[in-house]
Amino acid sequence: MKKLSILCYLCFLLAACSQSTELAFEGFMELTVINTLNQVRTDQLIWVKQTELEDQLELINPNGFTVYMDNVELVSQYVNSGHEKGLAILIPQIRSMEEISIQITYDPDREKARFYPKRTQAELSHKMGGYFENRKYIGGEFENVEELHVPAEHTDHSWYIRYEGPGWESDQVGYRFYLDWRNGVDVFGKTVKEPILQLVGQDGFDSYHELQDWGMDVLKVAKSLGVGSIATFENNAARRVDETDSLYVAITNNGVIYSSILTKYHGWNLESGKTTLTSYLSIHAGTRLSKQHLQSSKPIPNIATGLIKDNKAELLIGAEDKEYGYLATYGKQSLNEDNLGIVVFFRNDQKISITEDEHSHVVVLQPTDQEVKYYFAAAWELEPDGIKTKEEFVAYLESITDELSNPLVVEIKK
Repeated sequence: MKKLSILCYLCFLLAACSQSTELAFEGFMELTVINTLNQVRTDQLIWVKQTELEDQLELINPNGFTVYMDNVELVSQYVNSGHEKGLAILIPQIRSMEEISIQITYDPDREKARFYPKRTQAELSHKMGGYFENRKYIGGEFENVEELHVPAEHTDHSWYIRYEGPGWESDQVGYRFYLDWRNGVDVFGKTVKEPILQLVGQDGFDSYHELQDWGMDVLKVAKSLGVGSIATFENNAARRVDETDSLYVAITNNGVIYSSILTKYHGWNLESGKTTLTSYLSIHAGTRLSKQHLQSSKPIPNIATGLIKDNKAELLIGAEDKEYGYLATYGKQSLNEDNLGIVVFFRNDQKISITEDEHSHVVVLQPTDQEVKYYFAAAWELEPDGIKTKEEFVAYLESITDELSNPLVVEIKK
């Protein structure tokens, strides 16, 4: 009899939980998400824009959102700073040609946000407590900061900024760019899924050039475009953002599934005249892709980007018949002398040309309304479940260009 009572009580709890979930699903917003591709898509980030949230709510409690799909809670992140604002939702998987329903519930009184494992990171760390002498920083200790107006004394190898610039990562890969006249993007290959940037450069400053427990710096940038660096194409060469009046950078998001960085290049001195270039870099969980969104304060002839030239890597160009094309290389071009693929994805309708200079493979892009958007990625064979062959890398390139060219359709049910 006692066992029967316990069983009845458990049944009652299950029924109550089910009922409360159903009531929660009657909450303020429901979405329909459609995959128009004949392929499975994993770790897809969708957005409910800030304006769409405000249409449904008078006030927004950033801790109040919970998202469900088929009674399973999805990871979400409310984003209220940076270029993209709203509710970011990560869909673990959506099958070929599938249509799914997502429910968003909202608690205006919740004091703490739901807890989810951290799968992205962005950080900026520089020394404090020391001083500059002959453009080198003497003494001090590294501390993480949210923003930085770069001191005029700072240059390459000043030993002032940990790993020489801001870093950002997903559970797939990490990146950094040099916050000085070089302005090149580099790659941290990861052998683990966990966030690792907080470990980089803490011992011996540049020990990350050797294989560590977490991975290593796998790309030699030197005078090249590395992977996806910002440039312009002048006098038959890619010129990085090398001459500016000042630099400002801010970590706009450091979240569980979405992280982003804002950089302002004030007074970029081009042949066509000075402009202020604003960069919005972002990454989300489960992807190798970094998104680069650039805005120029004045019309400029072009924006260029590209990849380092390495005689150990094969050049790959493709998807010219899709909305997004790619410029990529693959081969034993990592600093660990193993396979590494690097790629830039760009809109074909913005492509002026694919060319090269002494150091880089280059794609030259025509800004639309003074803006350019492109993506870049790196795939190292020592990643967990990493891409290990050229054939696997090409399949990855084709899959990503399909996804970029055919984004998920997201509709709000009225």
